Amino acid sequence: MTQKSHKTHHGFFSLLPFFLLNFVGSASGFGSMGPIAAAFGDSGFFCAIDASSKQAVICWGQNTTTASSPSTPSSSQNPSLQIPPMAALAGGVGFLCGILSSNAQPYCWNSNGSSTDLVPPPFVTTAYSHIAAGKNHVCAVRGSYYSGSNSGTVDCWDIVRKSDDSSKQSTLFSLTSKQSTLFYNPNVSTLVFINVVSGDGFSCGGASQGGLVCWGPNSTALGISGVLDNFVALASGLGSVCGISQVSRQVKCWGNSSSFLPIPVGTRFVSLAAGAQHYCGIREDDHGVECWGSFDPSSIPKGSGFFAIASSRFVTCGIREVDLVLDCWFTNASLPHAYDPPLELCSPGLCTPRTCVIGEFTFNASILNEPDLATLCVRKELNICLPCAFNCSEGQFPSSSCTANADRVCTACSLCQNSSCLDVCKLQSSAEMDQKHDRQLQRLVLILVSSVLGITLIVIAWCLLPDIISRKNAEGKKQFASCIGKDDLQKDAITDASPPVPSTLSLGIAQVFRLSELKDATNGFKEFNELGRGSYGFVYKAILADGRQVAVKRANAATIIRTNNRNFEIELEILCNVRHSHIVNLLGYCAEMGERLLVYEFMPHGTLHDHLHGGLSPLNWSLRLKIAMQAAKGLEYLHSEVVPPIVHREVKSSNILLDGELGARIADFGLLTPNDSDINSAMKEDVYNFGIVLLEILSGRKTYDRDSTPQSIVDWALPFMRNSKAAALIDRYVALPRNVEPLLRLAEIAELALRENPSERPTMSDVAGSLEQLVKDGLVL
Repeated sequence: MTQKSHKTHHGFFSLLPFFLLNFVGSASGFGSMGPIAAAFGDSGFFCAIDASSKQAVICWGQNTTTASSPSTPSSSQNPSLQIPPMAALAGGVGFLCGILSSNAQPYCWNSNGSSTDLVPPPFVTTAYSHIAAGKNHVCAVRGSYYSGSNSGTVDCWDIVRKSDDSSKQSTLFSLTSKQSTLFYNPNVSTLVFINVVSGDGFSCGGASQGGLVCWGPNSTALGISGVLDNFVALASGLGSVCGISQVSRQVKCWGNSSSFLPIPVGTRFVSLAAGAQHYCGIREDDHGVECWGSFDPSSIPKGSGFFAIASSRFVTCGIREVDLVLDCWFTNASLPHAYDPPLELCSPGLCTPRTCVIGEFTFNASILNEPDLATLCVRKELNICLPCAFNCSEGQFPSSSCTANADRVCTACSLCQNSSCLDVCKLQSSAEMDQKHDRQLQRLVLILVSSVLGITLIVIAWCLLPDIISRKNAEGKKQFASCIGKDDLQKDAITDASPPVPSTLSLGIAQVFRLSELKDATNGFKEFNELGRGSYGFVYKAILADGRQVAVKRANAATIIRTNNRNFEIELEILCNVRHSHIVNLLGYCAEMGERLLVYEFMPHGTLHDHLHGGLSPLNWSLRLKIAMQAAKGLEYLHSEVVPPIVHREVKSSNILLDGELGARIADFGLLTPNDSDINSAMKEDVYNFGIVLLEILSGRKTYDRDSTPQSIVDWALPFMRNSKAAALIDRYVALPRNVEPLLRLAEIAELALRENPSERPTMSDVAGSLEQLVKDGLVL
């Protein structure tokens, strides 16, 4: 598939499966059957069904150093091992099992591929509809997977570790199997089951006549007796079982309570996953993830829905519904984050011959934009039936409901344009907006009346005091032979009885504003007009009398105290000559009544920081690369083309603003004073900080995140980049392009900018040139 033509990267995280089969679901943990499975244990390995029409299997593992070929999926720990196409997968301890897509027969193998005969001879040629791998055993429901018959009797066999192996590690490479006597129960052998899950010394299944039945040497410890409920999904841990009630869609659990207390109450789920000491589920309403048991709540991804989730001992992974990309997180934030999910697209569910029912939709492979890919299944008559969602994550609204061929569509609240999404997005009602407009109109009328009265008084003063005006004209004014060319800043403009003649806002000429007009334009510098704040002071949105929108930066007391009039003149003289398409350009200023006000172009789309971290509409990869290039060009202009050069000093994502075309503009830059002894060193510091911005763009992670370990984005990212695992940094909340090489090259540029030795860092011109070439090469979305 062209969408997966890039290199696959691997790590040591565990995966386990989930999904619905004949609307009686399977889930994660031991025995669960789904499109993804993980072998539990210290040296676990992982396999997933590829998102292609071949149902090929991709495997990767903890100790692997090589990547599987997307065109010929295989075990990356043993590239010579070719796992045949699978209908479904299930994981045990040190081994995996699956149902072959060709004939529905069982197939089991261990971590290094040295044993592929882990199915005893009596069962090798038997067709099964469901399979479950536990710690040391496997159980499977008889019946051909694709026949449409979803129930049958159960066969079980043991996985045996050779007794002559004393090493804990070596037991993973010395597995055999035999027909089980521990899991033979004459009462159970006569029952017909729909599905089955397995744990440590027990198996449980949903009986076709209703109820939950468990057997095995450790089954009595679960405390399951007389349970007559039917369950749409089951998940088993080492010593516990949880299920989703078919009636209430709420969770019920049995066994070792330390892994599932407190059980969520009132939440409806569609899928479950079990780890060592925790369970997670996909909620019915918005397909978000909720976990319980022993876990770190901050680790759960926010604002993303999932088609499928899976858990190993301490890791939970999900297949995101937006792009089928794998997203994984540790249940304990203190564990090392040295895992690298593969960039392969995974099948969202299991292929089935049945017709999807109400409350489900048929997954449409056309959304992957792959030529000639009409289905993810080996046969055209097969479907992948997935549960509908009816809500969206915070900051989004459902712009269309679930249909037979598509789930509900979520749209960012920033694009809400009608009343149908106002309540969901918690926006102001149209009545409130009308009231606001009325208040603004009243305020504008008041301003106009006041202006007329003020002009009248000025005319009177002009007539009555001609001698004063004459003397003022005779005195003359010091003017800059520059782009300012206005009032003398050494005198407060308030001493001038007549206002300056209004001039058109234009780049290259700095307009002198009256304090009164900027107060009116910002509604008296009210808090609701505030755009942000920084070391200089507050920034306000302003609407001038002619309707233009600008940003007004008002100096705080500390800035005014340390900046005398002459320094302010010098700074203005430089700033008003700084003109570039990727700079927030100065339009004018005001220096009345001791105030220091700078008027800049208004950037309607806010800051890059807010788009990456603050809930504004997300940016796709093409936009992110373009913004990175444009911001670099803005900094390059300050470093290389302005005389004297300007060093920004505070390069960060909150100082990169987006204009009406979502173009990047550098804001809030300072000046390099003559006292700065090493301008090159200061510029290299800008380069370093821009490298941090590139990491934010690439990963979507904040510069400093207290909820993550390590908290610094640089400390987190550099080990991955230095070990050629930059793919682990890519933001999984944005749909991946088909060619991820440009993103990996972006990581290389960031790594160069973040070199510890400043002399090894590139110049901003070098960075801008590299990013420009990256944008020219383009992405395939």
